[in-house]
Amino acid sequence: MAGTLTDLTVAARLAGKAIARRLRSDIEPPPNLDDFTRGMGQLLETAPTGIIRDSAWLSMPASQPPWVSCGLHLEPGDEISYFIAGRAYANKALDIYVSPELQVWCRIGAQGPIFRGTRTTHSFRAETGGELYFGNYFPNDWADSSGNRKQDDAVYKEVSGELRILAIRWAGSAAEGLAALAGTGDYAGLLMSELQRLRHPPAAPEGWTYLWHLGPAEIFTKQPGEDGQACIHCRTHADVGILQRPVDLPLADDSEISWRWRVDELPIDLREDSVPSHDYLSIAVEFDNGRDITYYWSSQLPEGTGYDCPLPNWRGKEYHVVIRSGTGGLGEWLAERRNLMDDYRHYMGDPPARITRIWFIANSIFQRGTGECTYADIVLQSGGQKIQVL
Repeated sequence: MAGTLTDLTVAARLAGKAIARRLRSDIEPPPNLDDFTRGMGQLLETAPTGIIRDSAWLSMPASQPPWVSCGLHLEPGDEISYFIAGRAYANKALDIYVSPELQVWCRIGAQGPIFRGTRTTHSFRAETGGELYFGNYFPNDWADSSGNRKQDDAVYKEVSGELRILAIRWAGSAAEGLAALAGTGDYAGLLMSELQRLRHPPAAPEGWTYLWHLGPAEIFTKQPGEDGQACIHCRTHADVGILQRPVDLPLADDSEISWRWRVDELPIDLREDSVPSHDYLSIAVEFDNGRDITYYWSSQLPEGTGYDCPLPNWRGKEYHVVIRSGTGGLGEWLAERRNLMDDYRHYMGDPPARITRIWFIANSIFQRGTGECTYADIVLQSGGQKIQVL
């Protein structure tokens, strides 16, 4: 379904939208890196004596392959906060970019483990000693937890932009240091935002984890529904997250997944089967061959449409199936039921042996729209066995 012609068609529509936004002066300007450097630098200059052990600045082109040392050599127990500004442009003409909190990852020492925050500010405690490194993520992907890459680093030549990073090693705790520094002022609310995050740290719903090589998010929350049943609420805006829960069932002729969901808003008004418009909300089932089938509500594509993921790092791994389309039914609770064996054979070929995970996927990084939905009553059944996933 997807292909070069689709990409060109979508790109043409996106170009028209970008031109219209520019004519309306509706394009959000990029962060002013000089203002960021000046504002955070002034805070460092007025910091109360004794709260900062040392700090380091790093300017990192978005085309720079990982990893780059910021010049700080950490010791176990050190607490660090970092602040990022900038953009990594996939296509500047179409105004497609990756935000810094998704783009910039860290590691301590030459072999990781790698990590990132969920915002442009993040604080952490060093568990081991070593150089503090930063690295660009998109358009590559992590092959392992030490930060090796799946693709050749030549792919970084495809992106443009710059990230500017300030890393602060505190003399004491990050919370104490941020509070003391905020007492002298703030820049764009960054200090207070990070303090708030530390006081109320975001976490995945109990029993679920975010896909490690995509990173954490603040997209999914567990909450009671209107009648008190357990629900997971999803809200995505200019970010991405995959939430996973392990299961273990054989894939048999009677294998099925059922669930209810209320989709309040779709993240895009274009067909989703091209790279620059691949924003969507879905529930997915992973199998023991490493592949997954993901069921989603499309803005434009007809029900029953199936296609391999257009993203290079996911092609051959993830398969998309449209089960609802258009705007009819948005805002209503709807029940779904899919036979997994039938769908696998129809769309993907020879079936594997077992079902291994359930996923929620929310992606809005390409067009930075807002998507919102709520899931409930997820049940897996196979060979007389039944798992109440949610």
